[in-house]
Amino acid sequence: MSVTALSRITWRAPALTAVLCLASLTVAAQGTDGTRVSALSTLVVWIPFILKGFLLNLIMSILAMAIATVAGVILGFMQISPSVILRVPAKLFTQLFRNSPWLVILFAIMLLLPFQVTLPGGDKILIPDWVKATVGFALPVMANIAEILRGAVLSIPSGQWESAESLAFSRRQTLRYIILPQCIRRMLPPWMNWYALLMLMTPMAAILGVNEALGNTQAAMEAAGSHPEFLIPFYLFLMTIFFVFIYPISIYTRRLERRFSAGS
Repeated sequence: MSVTALSRITWRAPALTAVLCLASLTVAAQGTDGTRVSALSTLVVWIPFILKGFLLNLIMSILAMAIATVAGVILGFMQISPSVILRVPAKLFTQLFRNSPWLVILFAIMLLLPFQVTLPGGDKILIPDWVKATVGFALPVMANIAEILRGAVLSIPSGQWESAESLAFSRRQTLRYIILPQCIRRMLPPWMNWYALLMLMTPMAAILGVNEALGNTQAAMEAAGSHPEFLIPFYLFLMTIFFVFIYPISIYTRRLERRFSAGS
C-alpha cells in the first residue's frame, strides 16, 4: 500500500467513525413506546447545548496547556540548574504533581483557591469554577512538560556541551543557541500528546459542577426526562465529538515523530 493511500485511509477514519456513530445513534434511538419522543430527535434538540459545553472544554484545555507550558518550561530549567537551591525543590515539586491523581488535584484546587477576590477598592470578583478547574488541569501537565524538557536536554550528546565550552560559549548561550533548538523538535510530539490527554481529562470538571460538555449532556438528559434509552445516543454523541477533535491531533503527532526520527 502506498503512502498516499495510507494517508487517505488515516484521515478518513474520523469521518468513518462519525458515520458509524450516527448509525448507532439511529438504531439506539428507537423508543419502545410509540407516544414517546425518540431519543434521536431529543438529542438533536439538545446538540447546541452540548456543543456549548464542549466549547468550554476547548477553552479550558487551551488555557490549561498555555499555563502548563510556561510553568513547565520554567520548572524544567530549574531541574537542570547547577544550583542545588533551585534544582532540589523543582524536582520535588515535579514529582509531587506527576504522581498525584488528577481528580485529587482538582478537589484540592477547588478548596484552596478562594471563591472571590477582594480588590483594594473594595470591589469583589468571583472566581468561576471552570477557572479553578483550568488551574487544576494545568498542574499535572506542567510537571510532565518539565520532565519532557529535562529529558530532552539530557538526551543531547555531552560532546555538544563540551564543543560549545571550547568555543567560549556560556551555559546560557549554549542552551539558547545549541541545545534548545534541538530540544524543541524532540519535545513537540510528546507536548501534543499531553494536550490530547488534557483535553480528554477535561470532562472530569463536571464532577466539580462545571457546565462543560459532560455536565451539559447530563443536564440535557435530566431535562428531557431521564429516560434509559437516552443514555446510549447522548453519550455516544459526546464520545464522537471528542474523538473527531482529538484523533487528528494523534495522527499528526505520529507524523511528526516519524519525521523527526528520520531527520535525526
